[in-house]
Order: sequence, then C-alpha cells, then structure tokens
Amino acid sequence: MDYRVIDDIMQLYSLMLDDIARARDYIYLETYKFANDVMGVRFRDAVTRKAKAGVKVKILIDSWGRGPVSESFFSEMIGYGGEVKFFEKIKINTDIFTRGHRRDHRKILVIDDTISYIGSANITGYNLNWRELCLRMEGPLALSFKKVFLENFEAFNQYFITRKATFTRKIRQGSFEIIRDVPSIQFQRLRKRYTQLIRQAATSVVIETPYFLPGFVLRKAMMDASKRGVSVKVIMPKHSDVGMVDLLRNKYLGLLHDAGINLLFYMPHNLHAKLLMIDGEIFSISSANFDFRSFRYLYEIALIGTEPDILAQLNEHVAETIRNSQEIDYLEWKRRPLIQKIFEWVLLPFRHFF
Repeated sequence: MDYRVIDDIMQLYSLMLDDIARARDYIYLETYKFANDVMGVRFRDAVTRKAKAGVKVKILIDSWGRGPVSESFFSEMIGYGGEVKFFEKIKINTDIFTRGHRRDHRKILVIDDTISYIGSANITGYNLNWRELCLRMEGPLALSFKKVFLENFEAFNQYFITRKATFTRKIRQGSFEIIRDVPSIQFQRLRKRYTQLIRQAATSVVIETPYFLPGFVLRKAMMDASKRGVSVKVIMPKHSDVGMVDLLRNKYLGLLHDAGINLLFYMPHNLHAKLLMIDGEIFSISSANFDFRSFRYLYEIALIGTEPDILAQLNEHVAETIRNSQEIDYLEWKRRPLIQKIFEWVLLPFRHFF
C-alpha cells in the first residue's frame, strides 16, 4: 500500500486529474459539490475524455451541493456512455427542515481497483485557498471503496435510500475500518464511534473541523477526557464560510475552555479538514464535520485506522495547522457583545440545521 496525506487543494486536484488521465477501466466519483467553474470544467472534461476512450465513468453528486450543474453539463460524457446521478432533489414541503437536510455529503474517488481517495474536498474552484485534508491510497482498499460507491450509486435515487441498516454496516480491511453513516436518530454510527474513541483516549485527542457544534454526549466525552488528564485540542477556522455556525459555536467555547480543552483558531483562511486523532495511534479521516447536522442528517463516510505511515504524515499536517493557529482569547470571548449572546440563544434551537 502507498498512502499520501494531502492538505493543499491544488496539489490534490493535480494528483486526482493525473490519476483520472491514467484510468483504464473505471472512474467512480461521489461528491457533495461539483461546480460549473474552472475547476469543475477541468474535471468534467477529464472524465469526458476517458468516457470517450471507453472507460466506465459513474458520478454521484448531491442535488443541493451541485449548484447550477445539471445533466446537460455532462451531456458529452453521457453521450459516450458515462453516467451521472443527482441525489434527492430539494422539495418545498412540510418536511423541508428535516428531509431537505438529508444530503449526500460523502467525498470519494475510486479508479481501476487500485487508487482511492477520501477526505474533505469537493470539486469546485470556490475552495482553492482552503486547507483541506484528503488521503490518497494505492492498493487493495480501493476494492472496499468501490463496493461502497456502487452500493451508494445503485441505492441513491431522487427520493430516498432504503435499508439503512445495510448501508451503515462497517467494512473492515486489515487495520482499517470504513464507517458509513446515514440520516438517523437511531444509528449515528460516526457520532457513537467518535464518542467511544474519545472515551478510551489515554493521552491526547486532536480534532480538526470547519464547523464545531458537538452535541451533549460528545461535549461530555471531551470534557471528561480533559478532566482525567488527556490533552484535548480542537482546531477550527477563525472565520469559516458559514457565519451562522461561527456565531452559534461561540456559545460552547467558554464551557469547553473552563474544562481544560485547548481551543485554537486557524487564522490564514478557512480550515475545511475533518480529522480525529486519538493518542497519536488512531486516526479518522472523513467527510463529516464535528456538528449536529453531519451526525444526524447527512450521508457521511470515514476511514479509521492505525497505519503508522498515515499517522506520521497526519502529525506533520496537524503541526503545520497549529503553527498557523492561535489559542482562543478567553477574556475577549467573555467580553463579546450582548447582541451576540442573544443571537447565540436565538439560534440554539436550530443548531441541527447549520
């Protein structure tokens, strides 16, 4: 196996396009966003060329995340036999505040039974200055991700996905586990697994996330870990691309700071990485944010493992992120304006929807 952790988005896109250009059998891509911009067009044209050459191309895109992209955007590729599906159209009805939030947020690319990618990055030029986190794998894990993609592609339609229990089963391969999550109050596999990992942490917990709104159980697990002497670090962007989340998360920061949790703000631009590391020995790279919405309403996917080569690269990634971060100014947090505190309380009942 060959593993490569990538946090520079331009480097990631370059590697993905090179791998697509070398594809001989198939290209399977599942993503939340696929934009009609310079980057989306580059990827569209790349897979179209491969479809023309006889390579099987299947693409699954979320209907909300796709923006203006439609089947017509891929018409030439489809004409050569490529397939595109858009997951669940948004409908204006009485269930829009629950059903409408059930989005396919997964991000995976699989090529020729040999190469697979998982991580945080969409296919769009919107995020070219963001700090992402993706893992490129060359080896047999591609077969597991191929299975995941094909099950998703066949099951997802414009209405809903059935057999939730089937589509949340863990896939194990060697020291790795692939966890799939679906919208559910009952299952929430990722939230439960992350809670378990944090509870068993002996020395350290590191979380990178663009949107930080953990529920009560996760907050308690983090605070309990800190109280028993575990170093708990949470790294988030100072300013994400969703201002409402930034405003609402502030409500929890004082409580977590008082419990001894080290809260850091990434300063240069948006930190979009989704990472959990436990004791420097276990990692999770995923599509899921550390918030209510990802764990309850979104279709997510995570790779959890203990591979030393990946952990070494992730340690370098985290160290670089921390070098560009600042600890929370607790006094500044306490002095935040009254109107901000009021908005935090007003938004609190809607925390599941951001």
